[in-house]
Amino acid sequence: MKKIGILTLLVVSLFSCKESSKEDVQAILSESNGKINNVSIIIDDNLWNGEIGDSIRKKFAAPVDGLPQEEPLFTLNQYPTKVFEGFVRKSRNIIVVKKGKEAGFAANTNKFAKPQNIFFISGTDTEDVLNVIEEKSAEIIKTIKASEIIENQIRMKKSLVSDEQIQKKFGVSLQIGFGFKYDMVKENFIWLRKEFTSGYNSILIYQVPIEKVEKDTNIIANITAMRDEIGKANIHGTLPNTWMITEAAYAPYLFEVNVANKKTYLTKGTWELKNDFMAGPFVNYAIKDTKNNRYLIIEGFTYNPSKSKRDLVFELEAIIQSVKFLK
Repeated sequence: MKKIGILTLLVVSLFSCKESSKEDVQAILSESNGKINNVSIIIDDNLWNGEIGDSIRKKFAAPVDGLPQEEPLFTLNQYPTKVFEGFVRKSRNIIVVKKGKEAGFAANTNKFAKPQNIFFISGTDTEDVLNVIEEKSAEIIKTIKASEIIENQIRMKKSLVSDEQIQKKFGVSLQIGFGFKYDMVKENFIWLRKEFTSGYNSILIYQVPIEKVEKDTNIIANITAMRDEIGKANIHGTLPNTWMITEAAYAPYLFEVNVANKKTYLTKGTWELKNDFMAGPFVNYAIKDTKNNRYLIIEGFTYNPSKSKRDLVFELEAIIQSVKFLK
């Protein structure tokens, strides 16, 4: 019994040392680098310039849904295997692709820096590698997008705008990044706007009864009619008789997602000013709040003519997905 007790103590001690070692490594990891929605692709030139590179670009640089001009899902930065060191190893999102002795896939976090996602894809030949990319790309994209939302929220936390008025009117909190100002505050409507040199980002918050969205099975038409009604009442241009509507020429995309543990309809599309030429992308989150018999609507829209809009819309989504219900 004495020997068993000593052995148990030794095992526990070794396990504790191993866990402490992991924690120590995590503690000394430096901060990862990289712009939002950038991914480092570690792959040799001969593979990048062939079928494998084409497949990677097709999956990870596919056009973003809902933008008026084509913009890639991620900005891809390719580096040969031999330079996978220094600042490249500290990239926040890394995909390593190579040919090896067997086909395989592995995912790792915080290996060389934190926060960090690293994905390893390998195969014995081109067909093997292509199969792994086909099978695992959706999982990789989902992981990177989720972590980039969190990264965006962390950056915003460094200087937040007060959400006190939102809490009072709608019973929710929202992390609103620096630069946003309250543009319009009504009894059941708030509009925040952040202006920059080439345009602006906007957040709208309002609520409607559940039957407004669910009056029939045509959810996309109901949401479109709802936001057009809100636009006519509140979002006007500088010219007379102009207001925001959903662009009729392109049908919006509709997704069912989960936000704050609640069923949510996410609509992505293009807005325009009726009787004017202004336009841009929008993301509309209709969050079902059964407890309060409402859909809480939080919408973001961007105006940035002739310039990139992907990361501006992504910033809006990071703000919207930070919502927390207080009652």
